[in-house]
Formats: sequence, structure tokens, C-alpha cells
Amino acid sequence: MKITANKSVSAEYELYVDGENSSELELMEKATAEQPLNFIYGVGMMLPKFEENIFGLATGDKFDFTIGMEDAYGAYEDENVMDLDRSIFEIDGKLDSEVVYEGNVVPLMDNEGNRVNAQVVSVNETHVKVDLNHPLAGETLHFKGSVLDVREATEKELAALTGGGGCGCGSGGCGDGGCGDGSCSTDEADDACGCGSGCGCH
Repeated sequence: MKITANKSVSAEYELYVDGENSSELELMEKATAEQPLNFIYGVGMMLPKFEENIFGLATGDKFDFTIGMEDAYGAYEDENVMDLDRSIFEIDGKLDSEVVYEGNVVPLMDNEGNRVNAQVVSVNETHVKVDLNHPLAGETLHFKGSVLDVREATEKELAALTGGGGCGCGSGGCGDGGCGDGSCSTDEADDACGCGSGCGCH
């Protein structure tokens, strides 16, 4: 069976980005056969260019491709780093230090009520500096891996997707990833996604 729309895909891969030395690549993340990336093809879970590069592959096929910054997570924007009033993160006048600390990813709402994830850059007595850029913004992505399994997605999996608004894989929410948007949880919608490491996810 080949990868086409509404197929459930399981894959192992290594994701590299350009290192400080342009001739070297830096390993950012990997999904293994024991902890694979699982997703449903063609429903918006993955980067369009990621799906384009694996279309038509079958179980056992290998892949090795590069996605440019413009087709991945865009350029790094300095204006997406901002200081927010510390009170936004306080409950009853106290900062939840188990959630809001340097390096952690916290969920925020934008002006339209959409959920966005921000990485905490620093915390002081009055403000919390956050970075709204995607962790892989400004990076060229190099994927190398193989397809472990391709099957028809079940009605339950597809229904969970439409009810749950898709999957946000990665950023430590599932598996051992750190590159997606961090909105993974253990609810049914994400179980249907089978969130893996997820660097191809939106």
C-alpha cells in the first residue's frame, strides 16, 4: 500500500539542520522504530512539503530530502520576542514556577483567541520575556528515514481529527520530540494522530 490521502503512516527518521559550520549538519531530533512518527496523510497534520516528498512511498521505502526555510517554519522574526507583564502568568499573585521558567514552552492566546506556544526566554520581577517563533524558524530541515507502515486510517481516527481540530505534535508533548507546536496531549484526537517526534508537524 502506498502513501496517499487518509492513509495512516508510521515512519522513522532523523532530522538535521545546518550546523555552525556550513559543511556539517546538526541532529535535532529522531523518531525510531520503537517510538515512530505516526500521522494521517493529507489532513493538514504535517508540513505540505514533508507530505509532498513522501507521497507514493510504501512500507520499507527510504527517503532523504531537504525542506527550505520558506517551506518549513519561515524566517526567525525578532519582533516575535517580546516582554509580557508578569501578572499575566500569575495566579493569586504568585508565579507558577513549575510552568513558567527559562526554556519551557507555555501556551498563550493571541488577540483572536487562537492558541499559540511561546518559549520562555527569561523571567524577572516585572516581566516574562517570551519567544513566539517556532523552534525551527530560520532553519533548513534535512529529513532522512524510512516508512515503517502504511494502512487505511480508521473511521474513529478520522472522526477524532475532525472533532479535535487536528494534531499538534512535538515539543515534548509526545514521544521524545522537541520541534512541533507542543499542543499534544493524551486525548482521543491526539491518540488518533499517534503523535511521535513530530518535526514535520505544524
